[in-house]
Amino acid sequence: MILSSFLDLFFPPVCPLCEKAVVARSFCAACERAFEASRIKGPVCTVCGTPFASASAQAHACGQCIKEPPPFVQAVSAYLYEGAVLSAVSAFKFNARVSLAAGLGALSAEAARFDAAPQLVLPVPLHVARLRRRGFNQSLLLAQEVASTLSLPIDYTLLSRVRETASQTGLKAADRRINVKGAFAVARPDNVKGRRVLLVDDVMTTGSTVRECAAVLKSAGASVSVLTLARAVRL
Repeated sequence: MILSSFLDLFFPPVCPLCEKAVVARSFCAACERAFEASRIKGPVCTVCGTPFASASAQAHACGQCIKEPPPFVQAVSAYLYEGAVLSAVSAFKFNARVSLAAGLGALSAEAARFDAAPQLVLPVPLHVARLRRRGFNQSLLLAQEVASTLSLPIDYTLLSRVRETASQTGLKAADRRINVKGAFAVARPDNVKGRRVLLVDDVMTTGSTVRECAAVLKSAGASVSVLTLARAVRL
């Protein structure tokens, strides 16, 4: 506490997004309001978490999830991938603004309300080649904050990306599925068998990546829920 106060005296805390001075080490009020404008509040699919276009709709399983149930039990996203949220994720992921990780991870954790409480947190892994190029795994940094906030254990070695894939950006849904097919593996299946696993990622677009991860975890005997900071949708 004394050390923190001492550091604040010489290095006043700033908002990790806009870098304006703040009282506490968190986002400023203006950035929080900007995030709040994109918070997912309306009815969503109770399985994949896709927001429904009509605010008057009742929460239920969407037609796609009924027709083709995903390998995960439930997916939840905190925000729409737009505005300040999009800017924050882009700065974090592509401009190495890792100072955003704690705040964005905490915002993700706020949305972590699942029908069955998770027992273990796993981040979506990067291939070692991409990890070397980027220098960090954004999903791991988010997952660490989520695990800390929810008081859950985290393991970043159980799920691995065994094949380097092309960037999903710009690919159509079918191409995204093909791109990640067979790209993930569970290192120690006995460590997830019979456990409720929470898979954490930054953004869910078509869901191809988390579906493939969830599929291999499910094959290993895990029950999988998914948490992402943001969701890219067209309403």
